[in-house]
Amino acid sequence: MGQRKRLDVQASIDKANILIEALPYIKVFAGKTVVVKYGGAAMSDEELKRSVVLDVILMRYVGMQPVVVHGGGPEITRAMELAGLKPTFVGGLRVTDQETMKIVEMVLVGQINQELVGLINQHGGTAVGLSGKDGGLILAKKAGPVAASNPGSTSVQATGHEVDLGFVGEIVGVDERILRTLERDGFTPVVAPTGVDQNGVTYNINADLAAGEIAGALRAEKLVLLTDTDGILDKDGTLIPTLTRNGVKRLIADGTLAGGMLPKVQACLTALDNGVKKTHIVNGTIPHALLLEIFTPEGVGTEIIG
Repeated sequence: MGQRKRLDVQASIDKANILIEALPYIKVFAGKTVVVKYGGAAMSDEELKRSVVLDVILMRYVGMQPVVVHGGGPEITRAMELAGLKPTFVGGLRVTDQETMKIVEMVLVGQINQELVGLINQHGGTAVGLSGKDGGLILAKKAGPVAASNPGSTSVQATGHEVDLGFVGEIVGVDERILRTLERDGFTPVVAPTGVDQNGVTYNINADLAAGEIAGALRAEKLVLLTDTDGILDKDGTLIPTLTRNGVKRLIADGTLAGGMLPKVQACLTALDNGVKKTHIVNGTIPHALLLEIFTPEGVGTEIIG
């Protein structure tokens, strides 16, 4: 019995040491905004979903100001297929016609956003759901055509021509006032990435790009993108722990970065250009990846710095 108690005490000491190791990071990031782009497998696995939600709540309780921007690509694809529509992607962006746009809004705003808000509130947080249309948060314009150069099973097959993406938008501006108001009053904003133009037309915004623009508008301390890989990998499949802007550009030029990773690195570069100090691409399939990236010196993904 005495040995069991000693082992329990040691386990408790180890847990306390972990908390103490996190203390310098808690002090540094207290009061600072961290934008989290939530997507990938962490949105479909219930345990991973709970892990991310608890991480966000803990961040708020230790004094940080998390803002969550979520995707929903797989859920949109499933809804499209049920409606008899075939998803098409170019350069990592979904071609969005009028029928697809209706599904995008239904899934992102009506389903995923409300579910995330409910989960955060259920587990002790205080979240408020928004779309980019609320309070004029995201002003958008129609995105220009994109070269069809990334063939794949669900991508445009032909190359050498440009494709009209339909109701896919580029962000013209972010009015961060509503986010600042929610932060100040103790709420965690959860943003669905749609936007609206000056004529009231709604656009589908890539969640990574939306997160990068929002992080820049808020002058966030960090932008963390959750994905399904360990981070940015070199041609041998080895994780690259740290990259600079120039390093990212070299990897794009030699084809190492392509497809769905392009919007992620572009989001990071946009955030850095607008005053965000560090950006991170992290494997969201690792439980508590957010906490590991923010509160440990080693981290678990790739950080992109200025």
